[in-house]
Amino acid sequence: MAKNAKPAGAPTIGNAGEVHQTASTPETRLTTNHGTPISDNQNSLKAGPRGSTLLEDFILREKIQHFDHERIPERIVHARGSAAHGFFELTDSLSDFTTAKILTEVGKKTELFTRFSTVAGGAGSVDTSRDVRGFAVKFYTTEGNWDLVGNNIPVFFIQDAIKFPDLIHSVKMEADKGYPQAASAHDTFWVFIGLMPESMHMVMWAMSDRGIPRSLRMMEGFGVNTFRLINAEGEATLVKFHWRPKLGTQSTCWDEAVKIAGADPDYHRRDLYEAIDQGDFPEWEFGVQLFTQEQADALPFDILDATKLVPEEDYPIRVIGRMVLDRNPDNFFAETEQVAFLPTNIVPGIDFSEDPLLQGRLFSYQDTQLSRLGTVNFHQIPINQAKGCPFQNFQRDGHMQMAVPKGRANYEPNSLFEAGEDGGPREDPKGGFRTAPIPFEGEKVRLRAESFADHYSQARLFFRSQTEIEQAHLASAIVFELSKVSLAHVRERVLANLQNVDETLAKRVADGLNLPLPKASDPGVAPIDLDASPALRIVGKYPDTLKGRKVAILVADGSDGAVVDAVKAAVEGDGGSVFIVAPKIGGAKLKGGKTLAADGQLVGSPSVLFDAIAIVLSDDGCAQLLKEGAAVDFAKDAFGHLKAIGHTPEAQPLLDKAGVEPDAGVIDLSKAPEAFLAPARTRQWDREPKVRMLA
Repeated sequence: MAKNAKPAGAPTIGNAGEVHQTASTPETRLTTNHGTPISDNQNSLKAGPRGSTLLEDFILREKIQHFDHERIPERIVHARGSAAHGFFELTDSLSDFTTAKILTEVGKKTELFTRFSTVAGGAGSVDTSRDVRGFAVKFYTTEGNWDLVGNNIPVFFIQDAIKFPDLIHSVKMEADKGYPQAASAHDTFWVFIGLMPESMHMVMWAMSDRGIPRSLRMMEGFGVNTFRLINAEGEATLVKFHWRPKLGTQSTCWDEAVKIAGADPDYHRRDLYEAIDQGDFPEWEFGVQLFTQEQADALPFDILDATKLVPEEDYPIRVIGRMVLDRNPDNFFAETEQVAFLPTNIVPGIDFSEDPLLQGRLFSYQDTQLSRLGTVNFHQIPINQAKGCPFQNFQRDGHMQMAVPKGRANYEPNSLFEAGEDGGPREDPKGGFRTAPIPFEGEKVRLRAESFADHYSQARLFFRSQTEIEQAHLASAIVFELSKVSLAHVRERVLANLQNVDETLAKRVADGLNLPLPKASDPGVAPIDLDASPALRIVGKYPDTLKGRKVAILVADGSDGAVVDAVKAAVEGDGGSVFIVAPKIGGAKLKGGKTLAADGQLVGSPSVLFDAIAIVLSDDGCAQLLKEGAAVDFAKDAFGHLKAIGHTPEAQPLLDKAGVEPDAGVIDLSKAPEAFLAPARTRQWDREPKVRMLA
């Protein structure tokens, strides 16, 4: 080696003092997008050290141009999303009802990609706003991609897709102001709702605790629309699709959701990512409700009406499989942002219904992807490609064509194969997709079917099926939303419509606003009283385990490590995880001199981020924290959000200052640390009247 020469791969110093790492092999060197090796990625090409930058610097231009175009138009709705890879496993065959292999081959695991999202907010909005959540699954089946594109609520605001732009315009930021972001508590949304009684059922769901979920892992999912299954004989069966989380359906308190937004805007995204990263893979049961046409016709509503649901008590959900999410995306943009879900992605054996909302979706999703992803070839992006089977046809060219088709066969029918050439793929009359032979009759009209006219019976069903606690939450949510409405006539119209849902609900909302109750609006079709459906509740159905839940242990100098260890062992033994919070990120020196490392600093780790808390303090440690507002809020918020609070006797002064009163959820850890587990598995609903006024 020559004198003063540097070995390959050794760092060198640039003119401006930058440190460069010299690549030793072609596999590790930096290049342009077209493969040209780059010698200097720190300095642009100039006319002298202090001269103008030269236009010929193609490396600079390529780098800057790519950066300038890194962002594609965000989704009009569902812009704020989080996603994961996983698999679907069929456990019960539906071969009597469909030829779809994904629903007939028991034991087969099918790769999939699932994206969860809020609806109203932009890509940079917070995770915990009150909103509907998208629940979209792309199955990479052996017969092509099947996209089941639904929500965490089984019904929708509107019956006909022609009203979708109006709905979204109303709930988005007001056109003149540009706010509020990711919120329905404003004039234009409730103006629309007041004039669209068909929305009242969905309003009940959105204003319920389901509108503020605890975690993406703790949401139900629904296909929303009615579909058909087609069997080998060509017989059709109507079907509704359901996802049920193994961790149970869980929610937050409204005040808690608001504070989480300030403490961690990425709360749901972080929770999903960390759970998968730690091997705690989220799982859902997949189920179906099946109906013959005759059974559907006998229902007291139209099954094609997307503002209606079929009670599980009448038609139980048949669990046929499971979904497990076991891998985080490698790159958020390439996968989570560029994934394109299309209700038109369907496989042989599954078909659409005449649901007018679904029919509009079949056009809309394809159209919006052309705008967002900029090319008819978006299906060639890796996350969108069919993986379980080849995809081949005669579609050619177009912007960003990434395939290299061979031969001259770009049309069919052709007879090129007779000349020994590749004639290309051919249609498959036997195994290809077939539309169900459903007869049509009648004239072309722009009308709603009379069977769609009952707008209140199911809204009443939902409200009256809730527990008293959930009813109070729902009423309080509407009070909050309408308190943000500045137009008196809009509040009056909504109150008039609510009387058709439930008179006591309307009265509670009116009292919460301190307004007189107006005369009920004309319902068009008088609502009927349907049997209550306990399946629509959340409260009282939390799993009897801490699995999927996180417990914070607050410590300070002098804390008893034995108590910390006992709580940690009990929580982890019950399936939960533990997060150590200390006044300083370096941790705390325990009794005996050992330092316990902290997972988070007290000021940056408020109790709103956890499902339960344990406060393990010494007398001196408690005295110090009495001067810290974050410590007082840590206990105060946990109590106000109905969470279990375990504590050592020495922490009592902090609890007193925070207004924590004794109840079944406040546990003295010095007596029995394991007694903390039962209240930590749920919320202390009996405490709520002590901490807030509800409608």
